Amino acid sequence: MIALADCNTFFASVERALHPGLKGKPVCVLSSNDGNIVALTSEAKALGLRRGDPFFKVKDIIERNGVAVFSGNLMLYAAMSRRVQSIMRRTVERTECYSIDEQFLYLDGYGKGCDLVELMRGMVRQIALWTDIPVSVGIAQTKTLAKVASKFAKQYKGYGGVCMIDSDQKRRKALSLFELSDVWGIGPRSFAKLSALGVTTPLQFADKSGEWVMKYFHKPGYQTWLELNGHPCIDTSELIRRQTITTSRSFGNMISSKEDLKASVASFASSCCSTLRGQDSAAGRVSVFACSNRFREDLPQYGNIATRRLSVPSADTLEITAAVLDLVEEIYRPGILFKKSGVILSDITPGCCHHLLFDPVQKREERVELSETLDRMNHKYGVRTVGLAVAGSDREVWKNRKEHLTPNYLTDIDQIMTVKI
Repeated sequence: MIALADCNTFFASVERALHPGLKGKPVCVLSSNDGNIVALTSEAKALGLRRGDPFFKVKDIIERNGVAVFSGNLMLYAAMSRRVQSIMRRTVERTECYSIDEQFLYLDGYGKGCDLVELMRGMVRQIALWTDIPVSVGIAQTKTLAKVASKFAKQYKGYGGVCMIDSDQKRRKALSLFELSDVWGIGPRSFAKLSALGVTTPLQFADKSGEWVMKYFHKPGYQTWLELNGHPCIDTSELIRRQTITTSRSFGNMISSKEDLKASVASFASSCCSTLRGQDSAAGRVSVFACSNRFREDLPQYGNIATRRLSVPSADTLEITAAVLDLVEEIYRPGILFKKSGVILSDITPGCCHHLLFDPVQKREERVELSETLDRMNHKYGVRTVGLAVAGSDREVWKNRKEHLTPNYLTDIDQIMTVKI
């Protein structure tokens, strides 16, 4: 059996955990640059707020109802995620981190005398006691069914935070009640295609023959069908390895100089490369885009993207940064006030160091090792402790605006929480 542990409204739950006076009150977490709502509690949803709402459009609702608003702080959320995951690993020996708020727990090997539901409920209670983060757990034979079960555990309090699908009768009932569009692995295109074919529930899809599924869908759709029928076949270690890596931001202030635009993409390139090396991969293609503020119709509008193929797939921060700086030269236009830029790495392959007979980059292995050393230093001493000078400092004019930011209580000794008695 496999369990999926999912932290409920994780970003908002972290803010609540660090601000106890907000229990039972509406809370919203904003995206980069305080632009949109990315997470919110059920109390905030009851007011008509929705994920993705632009902050400036719903500001009146937020102020009128006393909604607590926080700027997104991924460093803080990642630190809390590590604490939650460590408790899970104390309970179950073999775990797999799927995202910042989701963890797969492999329950094979736990004997028949072990009550899996009570084991998971004990873990949920311990997480709540030690971190104040609510967690829902779904248990089933496959990861897709475990995802389904976790949604029921979150939706219905009668499950006590843990829902287990351990029989064919329970599987069929769950799939008959579940939303087809919410099934893990069924995206908008697959959902539209299934609807056009007259399939409206996950159970109807699961009851189709394998030949029918292969006729209308490719391998991912067939794997989802197998998983819904209780046959595990999805290797999430492959899914976690990203096929493209993108870092982009809206600027706190619009910029017009080429130097500021280069500083922004150099910073984003460094972040992309760190992620690339973290999954032991290399990228063969680099893209840079920049655009003006589409909401300012009184200003000249402009947007462009440029791409370059590398001579050999690379994870070298110096090489990729040099490429993005050259691409800025292609897309920059004087007189334009830029609001957003970004870097995209694609054509990703396993292994972060490739070889070419006439490689234009000298000492490639040593340069990748240098980049990995910088990663270790930044991981140990804090993000952006060491970086390229071209990326500028945290005080650059283009940096994100975060007017409602919770301090990094869990990772920065200079920002540790102060309690007055």
